[in-house]
Amino acid sequence: MRSIQQKSGFILLLLMLTFSTTVFPANDAIPPKPNPPRLVNDFTGTLSTTEINRLEQKLVRFNDTTSTQIMVVLVNSLNGYDKAQYADLLGEKWGVGHKGKNNGIVVLIKPKRGNEKGEAFIATGYGLEGAVPDAVAKRIVEEEMIPYFKQNRYYEGIDQGTNTLMSLTAGEFTADEYLKKSANGDATGVIVFIVMIVIFIAIVRRNRRNMQHYGGRRGSSMPFWTGVFLGSQMGHGGSWGDFSSGGGSFGGGSSFGGFGGGSFGGGGAGGSW
Repeated sequence: MRSIQQKSGFILLLLMLTFSTTVFPANDAIPPKPNPPRLVNDFTGTLSTTEINRLEQKLVRFNDTTSTQIMVVLVNSLNGYDKAQYADLLGEKWGVGHKGKNNGIVVLIKPKRGNEKGEAFIATGYGLEGAVPDAVAKRIVEEEMIPYFKQNRYYEGIDQGTNTLMSLTAGEFTADEYLKKSANGDATGVIVFIVMIVIFIAIVRRNRRNMQHYGGRRGSSMPFWTGVFLGSQMGHGGSWGDFSSGGGSFGGGSSFGGFGGGSFGGGGAGGSW
């Protein structure tokens, strides 16, 4: 009887140890708060110094004007955490946002390396879950950031995503307006594609007539590529062109004063590529 109890106890202890090491990674897996504090922290070497400084100055100006803190962090590994959990704990540990307002956002990015997939997540503090609900955070990541990340254009993706977050949290447009605009943008893309097909068919037919009229000499192909160019511009203009960018519309200083002790409650969303 005692032997069975000892074996059962050993198995229980083994299960507890296994569970604790897989579900609760070491606390030092979350990097320490930077000193001096910064809103853009690249632990991967992905961004250039110029790109980091541009993003930093933009986000500091926004913080000084609105008190909302948007922090960008790039890491090489999530160290066993799920991306949502990692971003949430990072915001809590560093205290992103202001105590009482909880107006912090963590934009977490793990760049794609080799066979490992890339990960991105936007975690929102309690005070911003209304301005940036989960559906909006997911759309920003998947439609405004990841398309750039797939091309290794990390700065452009981060710049675009943070601009939209700034506009949302500053009240330039609401979450519902953003989602409606996104849906309209999808429809616009389909319309542009159909228009380009119609233009292509019309140009092919016209070129055939030109060839027949001039004894087989081919007409110029320039109109087709002009149509393609115009169509692509229409597509870009139909995405977020009607929303003002948060990049240059806020005044303020250029030195970040530090985090204020905000809290996070699990809000946000992300994606992979």
